[in-house]
Amino acid sequence: MKKFWIYLFLIVGGLIFAYPFLWMISASFKPEIEISHVGLWSSNFTLNSYEAVVQKIPIWRALFNSLFVSSCVTLSVIFFGSIVGYALSRLRFFGRDFILGVILFTMVIPFQITLIPMYILMVKFGWVDSYMALIVPGMISTFGILLFRQFFLDIPQDLIDAARIDGCNDLMILFRIFWPLSRPVIITVGILSFMGSWNDVLWPLIVIRVRELMTMPQMVTLFAVGGQAEAQLGAELAAATLLAIPIILVYAFFQRYFIESMATTGLKN
Repeated sequence: MKKFWIYLFLIVGGLIFAYPFLWMISASFKPEIEISHVGLWSSNFTLNSYEAVVQKIPIWRALFNSLFVSSCVTLSVIFFGSIVGYALSRLRFFGRDFILGVILFTMVIPFQITLIPMYILMVKFGWVDSYMALIVPGMISTFGILLFRQFFLDIPQDLIDAARIDGCNDLMILFRIFWPLSRPVIITVGILSFMGSWNDVLWPLIVIRVRELMTMPQMVTLFAVGGQAEAQLGAELAAATLLAIPIILVYAFFQRYFIESMATTGLKN
């Protein structure tokens, strides 16, 4: 009987949490006149809102831009984050702890403080209105480095010693031994990096003005608040639904590894 109330409480809590999102999806298929209803069902479901989004803004080009930028950023964060994490966890060199302290310190600096210096750098490099301005600043993540370092610390030293006896250098140890053992943390860093890059709106608004290079969150934001939606709430909800679908799919496929990594990656030392 006790479990029944626990499950009932969890189901009710889950429905309350999920209802706004379910309502958004449902409302995006309703006629404009029925959107104000709080119910999820309608006998007049239609695709008019989605057709309006496709006709008014280049949403598919924005989707491609977001997928391209987020994928490049995610792969770079995993690649460089694992290399730095390996160096900080397994190599002994002068200044290692100081470098780790600097990396940890950068995590407490608000992004807004570095916004103007980064924009000036983009202008100096001539990267404004290009993919470089969207990808390069996000290629290294301090949180990703920290996760890799903590996970690598738990790998037995005997494994590394055996690999060195077999003639492996540090890069071979990292990519041939550590990477296959680090699938949960790689997926976790990948999900977090992909979500962070996908949801970023402020930075693309600053460095991208060409419509063909705009990312999907940037395009949807301008569509909703810039007047292009012409106050059609259904079209705004349809654009928001299209924006959320890729993140939901990514998390749905990899949530098991994400939870496993969060449970096993101890943030110690």
